[in-house]
Amino acid sequence: MPSPCPVSPEGSVIRLLASRLRRLPPSCGPVRLVGVDGHAGSGKSTFAGQLARELGGAPVLHLDDLATHDELFEWTGRLLTQVVAPLRRGETAHYAPYDWRARDFAPPRPLPPAPVVLVEGVGAGRRALRPHLAHLLWMDLLAEESWTRGRTRDGEEQREFWDGWVRAERRHFAEDPSRPFADLLVRQSTDGYEVLPGPVTTVGPDRQITQGDGPPAMW
Repeated sequence: MPSPCPVSPEGSVIRLLASRLRRLPPSCGPVRLVGVDGHAGSGKSTFAGQLARELGGAPVLHLDDLATHDELFEWTGRLLTQVVAPLRRGETAHYAPYDWRARDFAPPRPLPPAPVVLVEGVGAGRRALRPHLAHLLWMDLLAEESWTRGRTRDGEEQREFWDGWVRAERRHFAEDPSRPFADLLVRQSTDGYEVLPGPVTTVGPDRQITQGDGPPAMW
């Protein structure tokens, strides 16, 4: 048997993952709600966008649209009432995205009860949301490295915001961690992505999706 590749090509991994997610039982009414969590700057938005395209244009809820300057993590109520409750009824959800420049909420935006809906952002695997998730993915990049990437991306003008954000994120994950409950860990390298069983599902040594040998048996 040939040795598995350490990292699968990006498209191969995402295609396999999309196939897995489609096969999951619905978790929120008719919807397979999938969380993509990780530290700020870990690549959640980029990965979720690619996964959504592989899923045929699956809707993506960005949690940055629910957070505000005054409530970086205190948006659980809005998420449950504006998004989760309607989806559980099989209805189109309508949530008011926050405009970070105007510091006010914009007109409501629809979120249809598609077969798979991605919830992307820091805190997507929080305690209050996990019962409604079909799967939780964690972008497995260390906090300090993630924050450095985010600061570099946003530039000096966002330095003060980032200082406050890091403190808030530390508090959030200390009180309500997500990684221990992740079904899968997603790691990025210069060669693409690799997906490993998360803490919830890992039994024995890590196993990864690789080109040529298909998904692991546990998939």
